[in-house]
Amino acid sequence: MPAIGTTEAKLQQRKLDALKRGVHRIADAAKLPFGIHLIGVGGAGVRVVEQFLRDAPADLLGVPGSRLTALALDIGEHDLAGVRELAGRFGPKESQVEAVALQMPTREELEDTLSRYCEFLKLEYPMYHVNPDSAAWLPTDAVPPGTGNPVPRAIAKAVYGRAFYDAERPMQAALKRFARNVEATGGDSLVCIVFGLAGGTGSGIALDLARHLSCGLFGRRVLVTGIGIAPHEEDALTHSGASLFPVLAELDCLCDQEKNNGITLSCGEQYRNPFTAGFILVPQPGGSGVETTRAVVNRELALLFMQRRGANLWETLRLLNWVAAPSTQHSAARTPWGARWIHLYGFGEGSAPPQGLDVRRALGLLPDYSPEFIELRAAEGADPASLSAWARTLDTALAPEVPAHQVGGGRPGSIQFVLPRIAKTDLAVFFAAREAYDALLPAERHGAHALLLEQGVLLCEPSSRLEGMAGASLGKGGQWVAVPMDALRGNVA
Repeated sequence: MPAIGTTEAKLQQRKLDALKRGVHRIADAAKLPFGIHLIGVGGAGVRVVEQFLRDAPADLLGVPGSRLTALALDIGEHDLAGVRELAGRFGPKESQVEAVALQMPTREELEDTLSRYCEFLKLEYPMYHVNPDSAAWLPTDAVPPGTGNPVPRAIAKAVYGRAFYDAERPMQAALKRFARNVEATGGDSLVCIVFGLAGGTGSGIALDLARHLSCGLFGRRVLVTGIGIAPHEEDALTHSGASLFPVLAELDCLCDQEKNNGITLSCGEQYRNPFTAGFILVPQPGGSGVETTRAVVNRELALLFMQRRGANLWETLRLLNWVAAPSTQHSAARTPWGARWIHLYGFGEGSAPPQGLDVRRALGLLPDYSPEFIELRAAEGADPASLSAWARTLDTALAPEVPAHQVGGGRPGSIQFVLPRIAKTDLAVFFAAREAYDALLPAERHGAHALLLEQGVLLCEPSSRLEGMAGASLGKGGQWVAVPMDALRGNVA
């Protein structure tokens, strides 16, 4: 701990005071109009939307002004049946629930759409600089997979792009309906885009969808937060490996303002960070099988959205904006995130002490990360001894700047917490994913990309134009991005 009376000690005390005073807390959640709106992309995201619809209380939208908008999106119908079944749980006057199944086109149909992509982008962003080589951004030998098979990110992006830009444009119509319903909410609105970080469909579509919705249809007027579900340790090597590295790199270039400036400088303002309310990572702790862990993650995320009529999530975002500001600034400063743009949502069994729990391994964190604060949320009247044991365990394992602070409003038998300001290099899975990506052949690496393919850029490859920069240009095009390769690969902060 710093010496009493030093500037560092005063800053720590101010953060602790802010937590204890609860400047971010919502006093009367019972009167809060519900305004949390959900988009689930890919299998992982769709299952969270389904869980929410299944578990939401019947009076969720009972307060005047409340509204629910939910969109489940996947390639094929496989995971959408549950959402369709539950779509009518709430009345059509205060809710809109839609499930959209994108059809897998043939290679020829995708190539036909991509041949006109430059024209689509001109209409979306008049200052777009045409790169003819970007029209052929599908991997050379890539063939759209059959029903039920994993979809490479580059193909998932192309499937979504065809549905958004081409022919009858069903995806654009669905997002317009979603945006209209969100804007009809009587209170504050927050849109959560949920997807699996390791899946090709979710991560291949979610970033384009966020851009079209947040920067396009909403004009950055509505808060949008990204929620990425990390892979389970049992399927990490099988499903994440190569693709997870470009996913984290692309999110890094959106959410880190300095890197994002390097993207918008070359590719345009339409690539401004669409996650205006930040990005939350959800780990899948080991110790149980994949299906069991997924069920727990789905339940905990659904609770985060609905508990206290969404007040828990609102308080979390307010806490991150106020207390997680850099320590050189006032705790209430709202500042853009730098390289530490990830906020991690953790949870555990609150009815028993966490004996023998390896916190860092369970959360996938490397030893150097230490949070500024931890707010430990549990149910009112929870066992004090168990909560104290959880607080001691987290304090010992993570060494926060101020001791873990306990608050109510959680689910009986469960504890939840958010760790602020994590860099991608604080995640153990980042380095494993980078190694797996490096082991791929060049053509295989191509298929793992999504963001900026339409600009003719392979983000995770060295620039063919600017030495030391990232972003190889497809074909003979001269596209570039002002993002240092070392920063993208995690060699520097």
